[in-house]
Amino acid sequence: MGKNILFFGPNGSGKGTQGAIVQKKFDIPHIESGAIFREHIGGGTELGLKAKVYIDKGDLVPDDITIPMMVARLQKDDCKNGWILDGFPRSKDQAVTLAETLKKEGLALDYVIEIVLDREIAKERIMGRRLCVNDNNHPNHIAFDAIKPVEKDGKLVCRVCGGELKTRADDQDENAISKRHGIYYDETTGTMAAVNYFKQADGVKVISVDGSVSIGDVTDAIMKEL
Repeated sequence: MGKNILFFGPNGSGKGTQGAIVQKKFDIPHIESGAIFREHIGGGTELGLKAKVYIDKGDLVPDDITIPMMVARLQKDDCKNGWILDGFPRSKDQAVTLAETLKKEGLALDYVIEIVLDREIAKERIMGRRLCVNDNNHPNHIAFDAIKPVEKDGKLVCRVCGGELKTRADDQDENAISKRHGIYYDETTGTMAAVNYFKQADGVKVISVDGSVSIGDVTDAIMKEL
């Protein structure tokens, strides 16, 4: 069985971390929807120019632009042995159209990985993130003992290098978090509806793992199923 994987998890679930671990383990490209947009817009492609009109207005890019972009990326040579698609689909309609398009193009979808996390916990995790000014890859989080920042002269500093810590503005904006989570946890038309759609689909193995445990435990649960 190939390793063509869709990755789902609410903002704050550690989806990016787990996606990177799976990517390394199987040496397959980790494709993030935002990066594809940036590539097309930066490259001035026809789809990129169409997408830019919507993005500049702050509107969602329609599926008839987004999905061809995604599928074109999945058809590149580096995806022959598998791929991880992350950040898409976000709605049930997108899931249905993506599944139909993949089938039409002869691309299989093998696995759907879902990191399950309570909405309140997800919010606390987002708000507890701290970024090291020296290196974004130094994880610091006030809610996890394993990666808690250290205290120095009465203030918290990076546990890896002692650098200054800052927060992302959108991580502290409860309305912005609520809006993002509102789309994700919506089981009627939103991202959870997309996950549930794949649970009914033929030939796709859905792996649901508990996201409230440690990073290592989440990884183990995923790897056991892949």
